[in-house]
Amino acid sequence: MQDIEKLGAFYLGRRYDISARQTSDEAILYDSKDLVTHAVCVGMTGSGKTGLCIGLLEEAAIDGVPALVIDPKGDIGNLLLQFPDLRPEDFRSWINEEDAGREGVTPDEFAARQAELWRSGLEKWGQSGERIRRLQSSADFAIYTPGSNAGIPISLLKSFAAPHEALLDDRELLRDRISGAATALLSLMGIEAEPMKSREHILLSNIFDTAWRNGEDLTIEALIHAIQEPAFTRVGILDLEAFYPGKDRFELAMGLNNLLASPGFESWLEGEPLDIGKLLYTAEGKPRIAILSVAHLSDSERMFFVTLVLNEMLSWTRRQSGTTSLRAILYMDEIFGYFPPVANPPSKRPLLTLLKQARAFGVGVVLATQNPVDLDYKGLANAGTWFIGRLQTERDKQRLIEGLEGAASEGNHKFNRQRTEEILAGLGKRVFLMNNVHDEAPVAFESRWAMSYLRGPLTRSQIKTLMGSRTNRKPAPTPKASQSEAASQRTVLPPGITQMFVPARAAGSSVFYQPAILGVAQIRYVDTKMKLDVVENVALAAPVRDDSMPVEWEECMEIEVDPSSLESEPMEGATFAPLPADAAKQKCYTAWNKDLVNWIYTHRQAGGALSAQLQHAAHEARDAAVEKLRQKYASKVTTLQDRLRRSEQALAKEKEQRSASLLSVGANIFGVVFGRKRATTAIGSVSRTYKESSDIGRAEENVEAVRRQLEELQAQIESEVAAIQTTVDVPPLKPKKANINVRLFTLAWLPYVKDASGELKPAWD
Repeated sequence: MQDIEKLGAFYLGRRYDISARQTSDEAILYDSKDLVTHAVCVGMTGSGKTGLCIGLLEEAAIDGVPALVIDPKGDIGNLLLQFPDLRPEDFRSWINEEDAGREGVTPDEFAARQAELWRSGLEKWGQSGERIRRLQSSADFAIYTPGSNAGIPISLLKSFAAPHEALLDDRELLRDRISGAATALLSLMGIEAEPMKSREHILLSNIFDTAWRNGEDLTIEALIHAIQEPAFTRVGILDLEAFYPGKDRFELAMGLNNLLASPGFESWLEGEPLDIGKLLYTAEGKPRIAILSVAHLSDSERMFFVTLVLNEMLSWTRRQSGTTSLRAILYMDEIFGYFPPVANPPSKRPLLTLLKQARAFGVGVVLATQNPVDLDYKGLANAGTWFIGRLQTERDKQRLIEGLEGAASEGNHKFNRQRTEEILAGLGKRVFLMNNVHDEAPVAFESRWAMSYLRGPLTRSQIKTLMGSRTNRKPAPTPKASQSEAASQRTVLPPGITQMFVPARAAGSSVFYQPAILGVAQIRYVDTKMKLDVVENVALAAPVRDDSMPVEWEECMEIEVDPSSLESEPMEGATFAPLPADAAKQKCYTAWNKDLVNWIYTHRQAGGALSAQLQHAAHEARDAAVEKLRQKYASKVTTLQDRLRRSEQALAKEKEQRSASLLSVGANIFGVVFGRKRATTAIGSVSRTYKESSDIGRAEENVEAVRRQLEELQAQIESEVAAIQTTVDVPPLKPKKANINVRLFTLAWLPYVKDASGELKPAWD
């Protein structure tokens, strides 16, 4: 059986013979690097499009490639239904009981049938429960639900944060980012605005531009105030009041305020920030398939959120280093309405920019749709791969062929219209035509069996069950406080000891400060072999309590705090926990600082985005090594292929000569029998025929010998390619002591608030 676990190759299915309507044993392995030039998947309902795309995401996860998935229908959440033991009870909670009723069996019987169906389906396609386990261990899988706590909620509080400096320096990209943010926000408010004509759009664009150029983040609350009192007095050459009077601006501000105050909108303000790097990788640096489920949102909310995500993805992409290897995937299921051929919704501009620019940074865009009319084919000229399944109507086929022909023309690629029409006419369920510009010709294939259980769209309650406790993760430990611990005044400290206050997001009278030692360190990780030199900034806070002196850095927690945001004074009305005596001694801080450096040196290693860089560097090294190996043997393979071709030609020629000789022998013998020829002539012809038979035998031996040499060489190449896997593993990257720089070391007061049970909850962002 053909090996499906190739390095950097996605196992998509097996070659399909359209004319014979039969699937062969030849596996279709898609080179992951080809996805850098993007892909489009088109197929009607029931064509198997969802199964193919989920299979592609499974392969990416196994290969350690993260993916950001925008899921408008709720189908892609099936990726979390992974049952390596393939037991009926694993499937029981996820079956559609209506399907069981239609088949006239009990839910338990139907679950058993589904388990057996998946077991036999996987076996047929050379897979098993062990491959599912490998999938589970290769990546993290999570469902995010903006505006809902069914999955992991996403907060919009930081969605209008000032862009990265690189984006601010790119005027065109910044203009697109500002326009997209303004259009998305206005669409959420039900306002259709043309960027060049709408004064609402122009006002918001100027607010975003002014704040971001000053390095200021914007929240919904800040936008409401900025609409009423902008930081500028003129718009173009017009006075602000003449362009947009205060009374009218107040109405716009009230509209945004009403949105903020509407029931359910608070769920948009809770959860994790919309941070692409943190969505694609866990805190430990493990790649993640992050599914952004938006099926529960209204059309305007979907457009708003999708536009924000695409703009954030574009900003993140532009901050990455250039590469030819696949770094990450942006996949969007059912793109209807987001990339139309004529209209210009706010989602279209950032998506078009990603299609044009993301390939340079190793980000592959994959778009899926049911209907060809949903797509702007001119914009998709950058798509290098098309997966085409069964289509609804003949008009759909012709529209798709016209689009493929136009995209091929735009990209200067060859396109065989007649052959494509023939193949499209023969497509059945789960049979696709793959048109890849990196291959010599299109290929038809049947998609493999998905490892995930494809039960259909997930409900909100099912998403909640899948995500479980992950929807209520706490940002930090929550110590208990008793009445005896609290004090109305903070401790007076001697000169030489600084104390800072972490900003609180609560009323001062409800804040209870707990003391901690805060160390803000800059850690440099260097790997000369991988050509990596990266810096990580980390803020670590260790609690100081009477029962834990000296400071135990083993108990420290990492907090996200900008040192410049630390305050020198506490919130008015706040109370304080007692400060241990050692925390008022300057000499203790010198020892604790040294302990922090030792702890970082011993326990810290490159994590999060840094681990992502290491993993990507390994992929690049792997791809480069494989390419070098192929080039190394290219001339030998070509030489043997040429020898084989010449040997086969020589064999064919010998066989032709023998056929001619056999005819001659027959004629001579006929002549001898009937007295027309001499016997010596016939005998001579027989001798020549015998000699030519010997020549054929030698030619056949020569062909077989060359063929064996070619097979042995190819086997050697495959063996050396497989061996590369063990040479590109990246060991944990730890810092040297000299590369640990503690930039701030201080006593820090962390704000907490009590809940109804008296438990303290963190009150910082």
